[in-house]
Amino acid sequence: MKKTLYFIRHGQTDLNLRGIVQGRGVNTPLNENGWKQAEAFFNAYKHVPFDKVYTSTLLRTHQTVERFITELNIPHEQLPGLDEISWGIYEGKVQDETIMKGFAEIVGAWRSNQLDVCIENGESPNQLVARQKEAIAHILSKEEEKNVLVCMHGRALRILLCHLTDVPVCQMDDFPHTNTSLYVLEYEDKKFKIIDYYNVAHLEGLE
Repeated sequence: MKKTLYFIRHGQTDLNLRGIVQGRGVNTPLNENGWKQAEAFFNAYKHVPFDKVYTSTLLRTHQTVERFITELNIPHEQLPGLDEISWGIYEGKVQDETIMKGFAEIVGAWRSNQLDVCIENGESPNQLVARQKEAIAHILSKEEEKNVLVCMHGRALRILLCHLTDVPVCQMDDFPHTNTSLYVLEYEDKKFKIIDYYNVAHLEGLE
């Protein structure tokens, strides 16, 4: 079985712009720039014969790929396994000095391969990997879907790219991302291979 998966991060939201922590528990819409990014992505990739669109359960991913679903009538399914990591008690808060210090400590711990630690009431990378693996197994089980578009979230996408390509999850920050950046992966012989790495060509000309 061969399958091609297009993974994108959602478009920009006002909370992205304002530096407010936005995880699994914060369900914000795209802002004006986010809609422009979504439109640019649609115009660049509407020619791809997608068999299915998968998103997280959060509004910002639905809106980013909305035109593929409504205008091209591509079937859509949302999977909780694609949701962003939960940042626990930090969610919805401005990234002040205290929170930035906490983030630095937790990300430092993850880089040191301490993948079971998390922000209070949040999720660890290992917990996220477990639900991501369920989502990917579901997507791979649909053998008739040869080209799929998957819209998800920044931190979640970095972690997903690690375990799909056999990169240690502690190296998650080696994968760059920005709003609507694209990674294309090919799945064949039970292995994933990145065939398009951090493509942002569709964003040229946008602010």
